[in-house]
Amino acid sequence: MTPLVLLPGMMCDARLFGPQIEALSGRVPLMTHPLCAQDSVEAMAADVLSHAPPVFALAGLSMGGIVAMEVLRQAPERVERLALLDTNPLAEADEVKTRRGPQMEAVRQGGLRQVMRDELKPNYLADGPRQGAILDLCMAMATDLGPEVFLRQSIALMGRPDQTDTLSAYQGPSLVLCGEDDRLCPLERHELMHKLLGNSTLEVVIGAGHLPTLERPQETTAALRRWLEVP
Repeated sequence: MTPLVLLPGMMCDARLFGPQIEALSGRVPLMTHPLCAQDSVEAMAADVLSHAPPVFALAGLSMGGIVAMEVLRQAPERVERLALLDTNPLAEADEVKTRRGPQMEAVRQGGLRQVMRDELKPNYLADGPRQGAILDLCMAMATDLGPEVFLRQSIALMGRPDQTDTLSAYQGPSLVLCGEDDRLCPLERHELMHKLLGNSTLEVVIGAGHLPTLERPQETTAALRRWLEVP
């Protein structure tokens, strides 16, 4: 069975994939890889490749998907299949870069919790009964990682490359998945990735926003199982 490498989103860790890890453990060899120590997407991808198995399935959510695309660019022969969840193949837009400056300065001044609470988290989730618990988990992951990781990840995202050519060249089995209500990475971005990837399936998770792995874990895990071809 091909190992599965999971790449979490910005200011998230393996807990982002907690339900999937529980469901797939014993069926698929699993590893998650943190994206914390580097300040460029290229260096993060190189670090993933230095620790990953020789050939693997690769899934990333949000920033994890951005790094997954760079892993694919650097070593396409090692990625047997690819899953991109709630992510964006394009370089960062200027208006988003402009917003990052004040966020980073606030974090430097000790305001990580406020930035996460006021500026980022309201965009993350669809309305639902578990929203509060998921937001609490997101805050716990962010505060455990800390302000230096926030700054490095912000710098990396600002300088990320466009990956449309990378996706166009890849023919491995691919899953493109997003929450129906994702406001950070809307459906049109996923339709673009689906169009670029020649051997892909597009899945839209109803009742989820930016974090379907936590918001709709059963539906998301089922889609990953279909992609991995495991029962």
